[in-house]
Amino acid sequence: MTSLLAAVSAATLLAVIPSGPAHALAPPVDMLDRGVISVHSHDGNRVSWRLLADDPADVKFNVYRDGAKLATVSGPTSYHDPGAPANARYTVRADVNGVESVGSESLTFNADVAASTRDVPLQIPPGGTTPSGETYTYSANDASAGDLDGDGQYEIVLKWDPSNAKDNSQSGYTGNVYIDAYKLNGPRMWRIDLGRNIRAGAHYTQFQVFDYDGDGRAEVAMKTADGTRSGTGQVIGNANADHRNSSGYILAGPEFLTMFNGQTGAAMSTVNYDPPRGNVASWGDNYGNRVDRFLAATAYLDGSRPSLIMSRGYYTRTVIAAWDFRDGTLAKRWVFDSNSAGSQYAGQGNHNLSVADADRDGRDEIIFGAMAIDDNGAPLWNTRHGHGDAMHVGDLIPSRTGLEVFKVSENKSSPAAWMADARTGQIIWQNASCNCDNGRGVSADVYAGSPGAESWSSAVSGLLNTAGQNVGRKPSSTNFVVWWDGDAQRELLDGTHIDKYGTSGDTRLLTASGVHSNNGSKATPALSADILGDWREEVIWPTSDNRALRIYSTTDPTSISRPSLMQDRQYRIAVAWQNTAYNQPPHPSFAL
Repeated sequence: MTSLLAAVSAATLLAVIPSGPAHALAPPVDMLDRGVISVHSHDGNRVSWRLLADDPADVKFNVYRDGAKLATVSGPTSYHDPGAPANARYTVRADVNGVESVGSESLTFNADVAASTRDVPLQIPPGGTTPSGETYTYSANDASAGDLDGDGQYEIVLKWDPSNAKDNSQSGYTGNVYIDAYKLNGPRMWRIDLGRNIRAGAHYTQFQVFDYDGDGRAEVAMKTADGTRSGTGQVIGNANADHRNSSGYILAGPEFLTMFNGQTGAAMSTVNYDPPRGNVASWGDNYGNRVDRFLAATAYLDGSRPSLIMSRGYYTRTVIAAWDFRDGTLAKRWVFDSNSAGSQYAGQGNHNLSVADADRDGRDEIIFGAMAIDDNGAPLWNTRHGHGDAMHVGDLIPSRTGLEVFKVSENKSSPAAWMADARTGQIIWQNASCNCDNGRGVSADVYAGSPGAESWSSAVSGLLNTAGQNVGRKPSSTNFVVWWDGDAQRELLDGTHIDKYGTSGDTRLLTASGVHSNNGSKATPALSADILGDWREEVIWPTSDNRALRIYSTTDPTSISRPSLMQDRQYRIAVAWQNTAYNQPPHPSFAL
C-alpha cells in the first residue's frame, strides 16, 4: 500500500517560548512547508500536515486530491478521504480570509497497519582493513535533520560507523567515519570522509545540523583533522598524515573544527579545535580515554541567533567553547574551563547535554549534567552530584514556574536520581543513593493518571510523580519516549518497537519491520523528531541491511491541534543535539 507526502508554500517557522503566562514568538528557526503526509488504508487515506506558529487562530485548510478540492478543514490538521486510491496526490493550502497559499509536489510513502513508512535509499561506504589486519564494514548510525537546501523540507544527515568503532576505554584501530546528506526523495547530496585521524565511536564524532548564519539553509559542523575530505573533495590539513598510535588512539597532531555547507558539503570555515588536548594525562589518564570525550549542541546565546557549542571532557576537567558562524567565518564567543571556574565544576558532565532558556531571559543556557552554564559562559549553578548517563530538561512539573532537570547519577555517593529547578539548580526531590551506577532514567508524561511528567530509572523502584512519590508500576523500558498516538501522553520507544504505558502492563503499538536500532544496549533510533505531518513525532531506523533509512509516522487520528514541535526553539535545538554521545529524546519548553 502507498501513501503520499505533499507540501504547500514555505512559511516562516517561529519558535514558541513561554514567557510568564503567555507565549511569545522568538526569531525564526527554520523556513518550512506544510510537510503533508497521506497514509493509505483499506478505507481510504488519512492526510495530515503542519500547523505553523504564525498561522492565525482562524486559519482553515483547503485539501486537494489530484488538483480537485475535497474539503475545507479547521481544527486538528488532518483529513480522512474515504475510498481514495493509494496513488492519489494531495495538496493542502492554508486559507486565511479566503486567500490561499501555494501548493507544492508530493512524495510517496508505504503504509502498514500501524504506521506509514518511507524508505530513503542509502549508499553504504566500502569496508576496509586496519593496519593490524582487521576487516570492517559499515552500518548506518545516528542521524539529524535540517533544511540543507532551503526548499522548506528537511533533509537527513547520517553518520556511518564502522563495525570496529570503539568506546574511548577500548584500544584498537577503527575505520573512517563518514557523514552523508540525503533528501527525503532519495538522492544523496554529498559525503564527508572524516579520515584516519578521527577515531570512530559514540564519544568522538558529534555533529550539528542547523542554520547558523540565517540564510535559510542549514550548515553542518563537526570536529575534523588532517586528512578530512569535504563533500566537494577539499582536503583539510595534511592528506598524508597518520597520527594513530599502535593502540589505535589519536593523541597527537592538529585538531580542527569545520563548518560545512549543508547543500554541497564544502568546507566553509576551519579553525583550531578549542580546547586543545594539551597534556593527555592532565585529563585523568595517559592512554586517551578521558581526553577525547566530546559533546556538541546549538544554543541561542544572544536570544536571536544560534551559536555552536563544542566541549571536551566531563569526567575530570571540562571545557566548553561557544562559536558564532557569521559572514562565512567561525569566531569564538566564549570558553568555559573548569580549571579556571573552580574545581567544583570538574567531573559534573554527562554523556549528553541539553540546552534551554533556564532562567527565562530569552537566551539559552547549557545544562551540562549536574551543572549549568549561563548564556555568557559563566557558571549558573552546580548540584555537585557528578556524572551520569541520562538527563531530561523540560516543563516536567507544570504546576511550577519554569523548567526542571531530571538526572540519574553514576556516582555511588550521590542521589540515585534527582529533580532540580533548571534556573537555580535547587533540588526539588531526590532518591536515596543506590550505591551503584544508575545507568538509565526517563522523565516524561506517560501516565494520564498523574499530572505532569513521571520519572523512572534503572535502580529505583516504581513510577514517580512530580513530587518524587511512587504512583505505580515502572514502565517496561527506560530509553526513549515518543508522541505517537492521539493523546497528550508520550509513548515508550525502545529498540525497534513503541509501547503504550499501562498500570498493569504496557501495550505494543508498533513493532517496526526489517530495521535495526543503534548504539548497542542503548538501542536508540537513528532519529526521532517531528519532521513531517502534524505535531506527532516520526521515528527513523536504518533497515536491517543498511540500504535505507525507514521513516515511520503514526496512522492514529488525534483531536489535538497545535503547531509543529519543531517550532518550539528548545525542541528544535534538542533535535540538533540528539545524536550526541548517549542519545536522549527531545523535550519542548512546554507541557503539552
